[in-house]
Amino acid sequence: MVFSSLLFCTIFLPICLLAYYGIPRLIGGGFDKRLIISNYILLGFSLLFYAFGGAKYLILISLVIFINWGAGFLCSNNRHADGVRRVGLILAIVADLGLLFFFKYFNLFIATIENIFFGGNLKFAERMNGIFTGTGTGALGIPEIVLPVGISFFTFQALSYVIDVYNDDVSLQPNILNFALYIACFPQLIAGPIVHYKDISTQLTDRSVGSYEFAAGIKRFCFGLGKKVIIANTLAQVADKIWASDIGSLDATVAWLGSICYTFQIYYDFSGYSDMAIGLGKMFGFDFKENFNHPYRADSIQEFWRRWHISLSTWFRDYVYFPLGGSRCSLKKTCRNIFIVFLLTGIWHGANWTFLVWGLVYGLLLILERAWLGAILKKNKIRFFNRLLTFLVVNFLWVVFRADNIMEAGLYLSRMFVGGIRILNLLTYLSGLSVITIICGALFGGFLQAHMSVKAVKGNMIVCLAILLLSLLFLVNGTYNPFIYYQF
Repeated sequence: MVFSSLLFCTIFLPICLLAYYGIPRLIGGGFDKRLIISNYILLGFSLLFYAFGGAKYLILISLVIFINWGAGFLCSNNRHADGVRRVGLILAIVADLGLLFFFKYFNLFIATIENIFFGGNLKFAERMNGIFTGTGTGALGIPEIVLPVGISFFTFQALSYVIDVYNDDVSLQPNILNFALYIACFPQLIAGPIVHYKDISTQLTDRSVGSYEFAAGIKRFCFGLGKKVIIANTLAQVADKIWASDIGSLDATVAWLGSICYTFQIYYDFSGYSDMAIGLGKMFGFDFKENFNHPYRADSIQEFWRRWHISLSTWFRDYVYFPLGGSRCSLKKTCRNIFIVFLLTGIWHGANWTFLVWGLVYGLLLILERAWLGAILKKNKIRFFNRLLTFLVVNFLWVVFRADNIMEAGLYLSRMFVGGIRILNLLTYLSGLSVITIICGALFGGFLQAHMSVKAVKGNMIVCLAILLLSLLFLVNGTYNPFIYYQF
């Protein structure tokens, strides 16, 4: 189930809200008692929500909850000696990353092993092709592992709790049901934002929702739904049609159109989900931090990553970059730390060489900015040039991110420069709606947004309700609707 579905918007969410607010009032009691009942109801609906992606994976998320809750007790500074605390931390790290490796990277690992050691009569080029495309020979006969939705997000959340307890940054959560709600709360369960326990620890046991907060949540949800259904889905139809064609025969005009449409699609797809998640959180009394801040207005790659998927960047900053020394060391070590963080960022996104290359290139670009390129960009007083250059670099790297394999990425990038320019070919892929959507995507995405305010739109309830009705109309018409980041 996705947020941008008729099932969620018209059945699941209304019933959940009615139960969440209605049942505690019917039972009665003091504030603490009603909040406990509300937590149980929200946890139950969250597990039901996750079960739509596969009931068998409830075992997986329950295992993550029990392991990390128990590891928190072992890591508590007030309960055990340092040796036991280290064991608890290692247990959590091995368990969480082990589960993540098994479900997310095991298929690529097996495919690589099969091509290297069990290639049979395959030529070297064929073996390398199998490795880079993640296609095994089937020699080991190991069935493919299906990736559970949201595993990258909730394992990172769980691990952050254990690390914070170990570092004595947060208090131990003795109530396993409260901890389970922190991990499994459905607004942020599937695709983030990645929530740190310290940010909502008090909200688990002490929160309330006034009419203003609830209305703000509705407006934020409607705005995110519109970004996803109206803009991202429309752009996806253009991008997917181009990417599904014979890439080797694309002319440069169409190749650029496909890359730009995907660049805006992934932003509106993911930021739209984050807006809906934050809005849903407000409806239930939670205050989740922002996950995007108009990344396509960035003047540099460093600024882009301060604006894009902020919760993931913050996670790697707090639990990898800072422990390695951050920027409080020599330039050489700082560059090493940046490289490691973006190597891991690429790997986090999935078991594909394209993600690895995507992360490594970003790491190298950030190192160059740290060394000398950043100073040059700061000296340039024409901010539009810096923004345009950053946007083009990001656009090229989204091509690598979108491609099924590294060879396809290279081919597509080449067609953007050697395929010739045939403007009339755009008519094959564009409609009046898609042209308007691309223009709106550029305006509201930040690239041309110097004098526009999305907050003004979000602040108008009538506009947001109109967006909701239009989004539902799009959904009734059965538009393309999966979330890109569900696969991560």
